[in-house]
Amino acid sequence: MKDVTLLNDGWGLRHEDAVLPARVPGCVHTDLLAAGLIPDPFIGTNEHEVAWVGDRAWTYTARIPADTAHERTDLVFDGLDTATEITLDGEPLGRTRNMHRTHRFDVTGRDGELQVHFTPAREEADTVRKSVGDRPNVYPAPSQYIRKMACSFGWDWGPTVVTAGMWRPVRLEHWSTARISQVRPLVTVAGTRGRVEVHLAVERTAGGTGRALTARASVAGVDTEVTVEDGHALLCLDVPDPRLWWPRGHGEQPLYDLTLTLSDGDTALDTWRRRIGFRTIELDRTADEHGTGFTLVVNGVRLFARGVNWIPDDVLPSRITPERYRRRLTQAADANIDLVRIWGGGIYEDEAFYDVCDELGLMVWQDFLFACSAYPEEQPLRGEVEAEARENVVRLMPHPSLVLWNGNNENLWGFRDWGWEPGLAGDSWGEGYYLGMLPRVVAELDPTRPYTAGSPWSGSWDHHPNDPAHGTHHSWEVWNRRDFAEYLDSVPRFVAEFGWQAPPALATLRRALPGEDLAPDSPGMLHHQKAEDGNGKLDRGVERHFVLPEGTGADFDRWHYLTQLVQARAVAAGIEHWRSHWPRCAGTVVWQLNDCWPVSSWAAIDGDGRLKPLYHELRRLYADRLLTLQPASQGVVLGLVNQSATPWRAEVTVRRTTADGTVKARVPLTVEVAARDAVRAPLPVAALGLPEDGEFLVADVDGLRAVHFPVPDREFPYPRPQFDVRVEPVTGDPDTVDVVVTAHTLVRDLLLQPDRLAPDAVADTGLVTLLPGEQTTIRVAGWPEPDAGPARAALFCVEPA
Repeated sequence: MKDVTLLNDGWGLRHEDAVLPARVPGCVHTDLLAAGLIPDPFIGTNEHEVAWVGDRAWTYTARIPADTAHERTDLVFDGLDTATEITLDGEPLGRTRNMHRTHRFDVTGRDGELQVHFTPAREEADTVRKSVGDRPNVYPAPSQYIRKMACSFGWDWGPTVVTAGMWRPVRLEHWSTARISQVRPLVTVAGTRGRVEVHLAVERTAGGTGRALTARASVAGVDTEVTVEDGHALLCLDVPDPRLWWPRGHGEQPLYDLTLTLSDGDTALDTWRRRIGFRTIELDRTADEHGTGFTLVVNGVRLFARGVNWIPDDVLPSRITPERYRRRLTQAADANIDLVRIWGGGIYEDEAFYDVCDELGLMVWQDFLFACSAYPEEQPLRGEVEAEARENVVRLMPHPSLVLWNGNNENLWGFRDWGWEPGLAGDSWGEGYYLGMLPRVVAELDPTRPYTAGSPWSGSWDHHPNDPAHGTHHSWEVWNRRDFAEYLDSVPRFVAEFGWQAPPALATLRRALPGEDLAPDSPGMLHHQKAEDGNGKLDRGVERHFVLPEGTGADFDRWHYLTQLVQARAVAAGIEHWRSHWPRCAGTVVWQLNDCWPVSSWAAIDGDGRLKPLYHELRRLYADRLLTLQPASQGVVLGLVNQSATPWRAEVTVRRTTADGTVKARVPLTVEVAARDAVRAPLPVAALGLPEDGEFLVADVDGLRAVHFPVPDREFPYPRPQFDVRVEPVTGDPDTVDVVVTAHTLVRDLLLQPDRLAPDAVADTGLVTLLPGEQTTIRVAGWPEPDAGPARAALFCVEPA
């Protein structure tokens, strides 16, 4: 049987005249941090203090033992970041230039000092650039000339921390006769039968050449075996009545163990195991009266995708553990999210990421790793790109959660709209990857899944790449230039990116900016804001609705609350509108779920893992049933979305009320909403009337509430909010309390910021609007010294202008 020796320990990192202890997986930054030689790049402006690390060459060393019990020993690197020269006792083993691939070297019978020398990433990229010529890029760093996580060079939400190191495991594999070199399981469903076609590739030693080996496969109680005469074999397993894997909210997620054993007679040589799921996935791109659709169809059921974009959860990705993946993805599932798009400027995530998605029913949209740049198609990049794509398609295809391959992020759009086309003057820029190589690789290796050339992408050059009527659309004009109310002006077929910024939680800011007098424009706040004119856009977003606070202290607290409130309202405006237009619009993918460090950004979960108000709003917006009030060309529309499997007979009460709580009109409405459907119903203006000065609308049904204020908040005559607060212990849980708020006036968008009570405190509720006499209970966990006074101080709401 193949033996594996992990090489996690015993590494040294050469620094100056010393050799520092090094951890694998890890990187230069984590090793220097552990040695106390660099400050934390996440704190203050330390990003600048560690910039030198990415511009220096580094060498890792370890001793490896020889093995005499097997015919062959391979040294395997699961992830080298990025350009390396590898030697063993001074003799070259090979060079690498791709962070996203596995590298394997034959070290049979050899031992001694192993050295892995890392060339600075920018130096490698500049060498390639000189060879292939300049290409345009949204950012100044040369990320398109090296197969490395692009956002390590910085992004509009991330720091510039250019990593180097062995960021995934290293091991020695000792084997004899033959080993399993590749397994491609094609999982299909036809009627009531599932089928698994296991495509096996075998590598042999010289002694194993020509031997008749046996491959046995098993899944769901079905077994089969074949004789392997050469380097390839096909094993087919037909499974009667498999339970189908469904996205969360649509059914269960049964998983089956698929095992494969390669044997020489009675001697087992190698094994391979994965969990698979049975389901079908299609992408409906049918043309209709509205343009060209983009609808995911799972097991024959058409879905509205409730999605979020995912970036690497740490700019030092070797620090992301399986437990961290599970925590973050469980948070996504708890917010009723059912699709996670892995964005093309990051990484192909670790196996643990996709395992959790399989278990939780989170569909995965996987970008190939190209983002916001023109990519040369010449060597040495072209060969690396194809090898990377082939390896990762095969690695990830067992996962039922993976539903879509996507060629790139925004590069087709960039070619057409961002001034690239004339400057390129015919030079290659990536089109050959997205419309040629990548669809060919997917069709050959994984024909069970759809492929799309890019996001955004209209489906062909016959339409603008970002045409909202065709395919996927990225909506960024609103955040960059317009008010979020303008989301209501169009109905894209699928909104793959849109969002709004806000700062992280206060406790996150205090940890990242120790000792700073926080203000919107204080030095640390500006450093932890990477978007072009990011704070200017935040301020303009607030000013359209509120009087803009300025300065430190209470003014900063108010600015902090209002920017987070506007973020939640902006995303809500888009999702409420687009979900109510199902099936014309078939999905929204919010930019973004997570952060890679503490920063003002579009994330719903900040860089320290704290929940912004947007997170709680996503849970409401993505619930199976959603109630909304939306302005329309003539009056107000009541939108009801029912993504559950049962019809919804909605007995809605709509009130027109004044700021002081006086009800001017009340109308009961009965709306029938079929399962997996949405209805937009105009309000009966004759019976209800439209809101006049100082009036607004409230709709309630089955514990859901929607409000509509006809004017910006700064123009509405809010009363001074008055409410009582009491804190009640939760029986049997000493670390959890209920904060009960009773309103005596209209209290709009009440928010408890739990990190103001204790850094690790968590609340179960986000924004709440209360009418006079109403009460809400907010459960807070992790608050060791509960008291009504601090609870009141941690509560914010809309106040009169």
